[in-house]
Amino acid sequence: MRFEDLEVWRRAARLCAEIYKSLADLRDFGFRDQITCSALSVPSNIAEGVERRSAKDKQCFLDIALGSCAELCTQLYINAV
Repeated sequence: MRFEDLEVWRRAARLCAEIYKSLADLRDFGFRDQITCSALSVPSNIAEGVERRSAKDKQCFLDIALGSCAELCTQLYINAV
């Protein structure tokens, strides 16, 4: 299976692109960079996990993607306040 075939990867990649576009004018550069790094980490780790050969490696990268998703959600909540 290719990671590009996964709906979860496609949605995460689209979300990442939308976040980059919507935060382009955010003047708090550190906060913007943190959010965009978290957003980029989700599809990147999904892709890396899917391409790994061992089940243990796959699970590790998918766990990292899940953690990055939680990190991103937290940052977006804070940005909305």
